[in-house]
Amino acid sequence: MENVLKQFFSKKFGYIDFDADTADDLLYEEYNSFIKVLFMEAGSEVMVDFKEYKLEKDALFFIKDGQWYKCAGKGTLLYYNRDFYCIQIHDAEVACDGLLYNNVYDVPVVYLDGEASRQTRHILEEIKMEAVSSESSTEEMIRIFLKQLIIRSTRMWKKTHDMADNSVTQEVEFLRKFSQLVEAHYIKHHNVADYADMLSITPKALSKKISKYSAKSPNDIIKDRIILEAKRLLIHTDLSVKEIGYKLGYEDPAYFVRLFTNQTESSPLLFRKKYAEGEKVQ
Repeated sequence: MENVLKQFFSKKFGYIDFDADTADDLLYEEYNSFIKVLFMEAGSEVMVDFKEYKLEKDALFFIKDGQWYKCAGKGTLLYYNRDFYCIQIHDAEVACDGLLYNNVYDVPVVYLDGEASRQTRHILEEIKMEAVSSESSTEEMIRIFLKQLIIRSTRMWKKTHDMADNSVTQEVEFLRKFSQLVEAHYIKHHNVADYADMLSITPKALSKKISKYSAKSPNDIIKDRIILEAKRLLIHTDLSVKEIGYKLGYEDPAYFVRLFTNQTESSPLLFRKKYAEGEKVQ
């Protein structure tokens, strides 16, 4: 396993190369506060937020800080802090926030065909060469290659999800805006009407727009994000179920337990117990 960390004052960027024998040695908690891009070769297995991927192709995963993940196989992990490259601040350049990161529909993964994989591997090699360089321009060069990787991946994501046509630009931007709003406000705002107000449309119009790109309703998407956070807190903290409910904006613990149970077919305590015992949970 090769682990290189470059620091430019408060800005940090690093990469880790690993294979099937060393993937288990990754210290995931050490990189929890970093934004990550994970490249995995075909034949690998990846789990992000309780969803498992068995890769038939090379793939890129875009994992935000605080998001749980685990991998088995051969790959490269790029990790960087917000001072080095903040997705939200630089979103005008790459248009990935709400698609690759903070996507409310699924874990953002981009599957790579032969040419896309070749290009991705080339960019990764360029990044690695810069990361061990002592040139004064190293920081900016790494950032340029990182942007290339994100922009290419955003284009592929749009193409895969039938959003690459310029005629659907407004719909793509609406999707991104809704994704960003849910990510920013899901703890405080639980109702579709809240988001419709933020978007200056009716709840019915919001549902119609979202249905173009998702089998789930806006209400399902909001609740799924809340439940995902509840799962993370159940597994990765010692907070009680009552404390988790309060943290997610529910004053009535019984209501939160019913919501979680209805959404997952498992009570919060049973979910935590199953995971602690190593059973597969969804």
